[in-house]
Amino acid sequence: MTSAPPAAPSAAPLVERLDGLLFFPVTAFGPDGAVDLDTFRAHVRDGIEAGAAAVFACCGTGEFHALTPEEFRACVAAAVEEAGGRVPVLAGAGYGTALAIRYARLAEEAGADGLLAMPPYLVVADQAGLLRHYTELAAATSLDVIVYQRDNAVLTPETAVALARAEGVIGLKDGLGDLDLMQRIVSAVRAEGLDLLYFNGLPTAELTGLAYRGIGVTLYSSAVFCFAPDLALAFHRALTTGDDATVNRLVDGFYRPLVELRAKGRGYAVSLVKAAVRMGGLDVGEVRPPLSEPAPEHLKELAVIIERGRALLATGEGDA
Repeated sequence: MTSAPPAAPSAAPLVERLDGLLFFPVTAFGPDGAVDLDTFRAHVRDGIEAGAAAVFACCGTGEFHALTPEEFRACVAAAVEEAGGRVPVLAGAGYGTALAIRYARLAEEAGADGLLAMPPYLVVADQAGLLRHYTELAAATSLDVIVYQRDNAVLTPETAVALARAEGVIGLKDGLGDLDLMQRIVSAVRAEGLDLLYFNGLPTAELTGLAYRGIGVTLYSSAVFCFAPDLALAFHRALTTGDDATVNRLVDGFYRPLVELRAKGRGYAVSLVKAAVRMGGLDVGEVRPPLSEPAPEHLKELAVIIERGRALLATGEGDA
């Protein structure tokens, strides 16, 4: 079968193209531990064809921390080629400012549309340092930047306002889960007549989707989309259309048990996702150290949870 030619790249600004389910693919590794670009391409292609609105390559779920600069560039370029302009491709950029800028420039060379700025490595910086870090990163390339708030990179509303004024910074992804802080950030930025895109970036964002929507944060990253796009898309559709019955059914029977399983192991926000992709028939390999594979009993639980989610989805479709 001959593939359709890739679509022409969109001329619309990135801020207008990020609307829908955001796909954070895992990075595929072969039996020897090396990056498996062919399998990675297949994973990205499957996600786009399933309905992803954007591809965030080599970010947290993609084990950014474990990739060399050369591997990073190759994976971003592969994602860009597979997207073919149909959806935007964003790439991770992290560590200290100098290395983050290096990764940003590699992503730009590879054809990425934007960056997800990961928290700086290890250090706990003050607000002035964080502001300088992100503004220098944004100034280093022509790519738009989304700042990822979590762990050691937590912003005050005042810093968020300053970032909203910075050239090239278009969004804030929240992986902290402090709704009080996020409401104050949204309010402070709005009060200054500024705009940012806001993203729910918690590891299983669907679980808190209703709460985030209550403060105006409607975009989110979906790890579930990596291995069960049917479930992720059905939930997204229900959430955006106000189908609370479907939302609650999937939260109660699928997403909450998944989050509770994720809490049973260190690094499970990545390793469980990768295991689930393998369960679906695409051998993306294991996680790289220092992450470890999930315990066998947890893999059995994962399979049951996925099966239950699909059964709940089928039940809902039968009721429609």
